[in-house]
Amino acid sequence: MSSEQRKTRVAVVFGGRSSEHEISCVTAGSVMSVIDRDKYEVVPVGITPDGNWVLTSGDPDELRIDADSKALPSVGQGSELALPFDTAGQLMVVEPGRAPARLAEVDVVLPLLHGPFGEDGTVQGLFEMMGVRYAGAGVFSSAAAMDKVFMKSMLLGNGIPTIEYVAVTGRQWEQERKRVLDDIAALGGAVFVKPARAGSSVGISRVPDSADTDAVVAAVDAAREHDPKVLVEAEVSGREIECGVLEAEDGGLPDVSQPAEIHVADGFDFYDFEAKYLSTSSLTIPAEIPEEAIGRLRAMAADVFEAMGCEGLARVDFFYTDDGRVLVNELNTMPGFTPSSAFPQMWAASGVDYAALVERMISTALKRSAGLR
Repeated sequence: MSSEQRKTRVAVVFGGRSSEHEISCVTAGSVMSVIDRDKYEVVPVGITPDGNWVLTSGDPDELRIDADSKALPSVGQGSELALPFDTAGQLMVVEPGRAPARLAEVDVVLPLLHGPFGEDGTVQGLFEMMGVRYAGAGVFSSAAAMDKVFMKSMLLGNGIPTIEYVAVTGRQWEQERKRVLDDIAALGGAVFVKPARAGSSVGISRVPDSADTDAVVAAVDAAREHDPKVLVEAEVSGREIECGVLEAEDGGLPDVSQPAEIHVADGFDFYDFEAKYLSTSSLTIPAEIPEEAIGRLRAMAADVFEAMGCEGLARVDFFYTDDGRVLVNELNTMPGFTPSSAFPQMWAASGVDYAALVERMISTALKRSAGLR
């Protein structure tokens, strides 16, 4: 079959080296279950926790959270892949005792990777070097959104309000700890301590009193197990609201979903990893807040998408405060697509079902150029 006649070849890349490996697998299983196989040829590419790229199973049943045991899936064995940097968009299959063989040309990549080494611009740079199109934000936007400190700087520079914070680098923690602790204490009240470059609420602690030095030190050290750079934010009294954003198909302003309000399950202090994926936490869509506030949220979500230079898709997380302010919490350039994830649920409530959402992610990526051309 000639290249003009064959199906569009979509490489679904998932797993990865981050602490969000398993959630990436669940996302990939959900996405691959709805890709139109009459239109697309799917190439399932897994990245093992230690960083090996393998041609692996694309069976969605093998990539689900076990309903009974809550066991999470992971990338295991498969034919090893190599990545030739000849801008041909191809992959090489490497098997013991055989010469490397080219897998076929890939038309577009869905990098369904969360966290470091996937959502942070690193793999996006790899695809740029390979000359292959991919879904989602580019190198810089991915990196800036992944680093919550840089994200805040960019938002504030564009006049977009966010939460009061203190950034803590590794050098500052080692050499200027007293000053850092004083700055944190000045935030007042409770604080959240986070790795600067992690997602899915991994490594986050809530400290009830920012002046409690021992508790702050323990929380910063816990966050530093995931990232030497740490973000400490003042606790905000308000409701957690999220909006999904999609790049416009006609090149106009981005499309924004109906907002969702997060209701954290009983027994959880905040929306951490277990509350997000392994509990009865729920969403209300649309969020039950005034129409005027919904309008501000949706407009601000589009502003965030454009200010950060996003492409394809993103999820913007907000706080709607008790006094009616809207503050940006985070930006995710590759939001989760698990069955329990907010992003697909928000778009379903906005008239775009799961299969259509995946189709739009692929079609938008196919329209972009490979690199800056």
